[in-house]
This record gives sequence, structure tokens and C-alpha cells, in this order.
Amino acid sequence: MTSSKRVQDRSRFKRVHELEIAAEKHKVISKILHLFEILKGEPENIMTLRNLDRHRQQFNLPKPNKFSDFLRKVPKLFEMYKDHRGIIWCGMTEKAEELVKEEQEIIEKNGEKTAEYVARMLMMAADKRLRMDKIAQFRRDFGLPMDFRKNWVHNYPENFKVVQPFTPYDDSEYLELVSWKPNWAITELEKTVLGIREGQDCSDHVPGLLSLAFPLKFPVTYKKLYRFGGKIAHFQKREYLSPYADARGLQAGSPEFDKRAIAVMHELLSFSIDKRLVTDYLTHFRREFNMPQKLMRLLLKHCGIFYVSERGKRFSAFLNEAYHGSELIQKHPLILWREKVLSQVGFRGKKKRIETFADISDLDEKALVGSDSEDDHTELHFGKDEAMHCLEDASDTDGSEMDVKGVCREYND
Repeated sequence: MTSSKRVQDRSRFKRVHELEIAAEKHKVISKILHLFEILKGEPENIMTLRNLDRHRQQFNLPKPNKFSDFLRKVPKLFEMYKDHRGIIWCGMTEKAEELVKEEQEIIEKNGEKTAEYVARMLMMAADKRLRMDKIAQFRRDFGLPMDFRKNWVHNYPENFKVVQPFTPYDDSEYLELVSWKPNWAITELEKTVLGIREGQDCSDHVPGLLSLAFPLKFPVTYKKLYRFGGKIAHFQKREYLSPYADARGLQAGSPEFDKRAIAVMHELLSFSIDKRLVTDYLTHFRREFNMPQKLMRLLLKHCGIFYVSERGKRFSAFLNEAYHGSELIQKHPLILWREKVLSQVGFRGKKKRIETFADISDLDEKALVGSDSEDDHTELHFGKDEAMHCLEDASDTDGSEMDVKGVCREYND
């Protein structure tokens, strides 16, 4: 679908502005969530700025940018003060603590559904097990709690169990499927097209060949750039193996092999709460899910199914059908919670003096959080490319799959 050898070199006419806005929002919320988790792990939920500076790489906050400037941009969520030695500390505001508690309640309430998605990932894996550290990459995307590796997985012994490595050279822990559930071996696309309701008995279902067409939503300029209508129609009619069926007999590089890989990526994106995943994380599962080596090639080629955003240090793949403009059509409770968090983000008109501990003892909460008046608080506008330029993606930089060579311009027959 593109002749570019690098994702960054794609024509600007292929970009979807609305989904770039969604990617920008994710960059901001990911940084805030990361700081929430750091502070939750500290006594009294506070930390000195000097210690916080050790996490600069994880925040992708390059020098000379300062953490204090970042914290001033979210005064309703984070506060700073000096102790009697002049050391600056930061912590969560009362509003932030309420939001963190609310997030935990939402995660616990949706634990059963999250456990189902994790089990279905194991059902798609060739060996019915996955490394725990790889699943951890999807923790926020699936709504898993921070302690899922130590405690959460043991709450669902009927679905999966933790097993030790099988070779002396492997020190990783694995999550292994306990029992196969036919009701879960049905793709989200099958449920939508065939009208299968939640909880409907499908105990006799056996995954096999599928002939369901993928929903397509192309960029508005697609017809001007490409003329492959016949090939797309042929691709949509081609049968493919269900992600839950055994795919070890498929020949790598064949059309059937590639289309099943598209079905696997479609299913994984359907599991995520915001219907987007970091492309690097998808590539980490190529062997387990029997997907091609050059996975980015398929994501770019099938731009009617997926959209790849270049915003941030890591690229993100979106499921086109799940979005109307920049908004999700169906929003998970955690997405509604994140929108509530984003509503608390704003710029300060002026730099405020950091109060000392003695000053704070005589002041109310507004001394730290600041006024909510229009003169003192300006809301962010995520539609602009320059918005929150210092709040870049909080993930580590990883160049894998960044350079894509020889991406085809057409669907294979």
C-alpha cells in the first residue's frame, strides 16, 4: 500500500488527522499514569524531584526540560513543596488520589473480562503459553493491575497458571493456559458479523476456516492515491484460518499465512481498551502467534483495517473500525476514567513560587493546586501538533521495526 521504505517517509496525505489527535491524547495520559504508578510505590506517595529525575528516560523527558515544568502543567494532579532543607518534593493532590482509587475500583470490577482476554491470548498462542514479561507490555492496554504478576494471576486458577522456564538457559516465567473454553475461541469479528451475544452457549464451536470480510475504513484521500479495488475485493473474499486454530501447517509468506496474521492483530487490538497497541509490542509476539517477520509491512499495507501513527518514540497501530473521528465508538470504563484525568490537565499562566512546608501548613489546598479561574488556567487543545510537545510518549525508545524496507503497494493475489 506504500512504496516508502521507512514509516516516517509516508506521504502526509495518508495520515488521518483525527487518529493523530487520539495518539496525542495517549501520549499525555501515558506520562501521567506513569507518574501515578511511581508515586503510588513511594511511602506517603511523595518523592523528591532529585529521585524523580532518575526516571527521566522512562518519561522520555530529555534535558534541558525540567520535571518541575512538567508538574506545573498538571497542577490539579501534582503538587510541589520545599522542606526545611530546601529540597523540593512532589506528590499527588487530593483529587489525584481520588482518581487513583477510582481506577483501582474499575480494574477490580472488570477483572473477569480482563482475565478472559488474557486467556484468549494464551489460546491463540502456538504452545498455549506466553512469557509474563511480554504480557506485561500490554498491562495498561488491557487494564491489568500493577501487581498482576505477583497476585492477580493467582485469582483465576481456572483460566491460567504460572509455570517456570523449561530450559536451564531461560529464567523467564510463563503464563500457561489451564483449560480450553470453546465459547472463547470465537473472534470479536465473528461475534459482530454473526450476531453472537455475550454469554450465548457456543460450547460445540470448533475454530477453523473463516470467510468473514474485515470492516474497512480508508483515509479520505485513498481513492486519489490507489486504484486497487479489485485486489481488495479479492483479499476480502479469501478464506483464512481462525486465530484460535492451529496454524503450524501454514507456509510462511503465503496469502493464507498473512491473512491469518491480520486476523490475529485484529483480535489483539479488539482486546485492548482503546483499540490501539504499540507496534513494537505486537512484533514481540511474532513467533508465539505464527505471524510474519515483517509485521509492520502488513499493518501499513492494509490501511483500511489498521492505521499506524508515527507520533511519539514508538509507533501505534489503531483499529480503524473502532473509531469515529478521534473518539472511540464504544468506550471502556477505563477510557472514561482517563478522559476524566485529561480534563484535569492544563497550562499555568505564570510560574508560581514553590511553597515551603511551613507556608503550606498555613494555607489551604489552593496554595498548591492553584486557582481555577480563566485568567490562571488555560486548557489544552489536543488538535494542534505542537500541543504538549514536552509531554512526549512515556515509553522507552526502541527502534525495532522502525525501518520498513520494500513495503508493497498492492495486495497479493
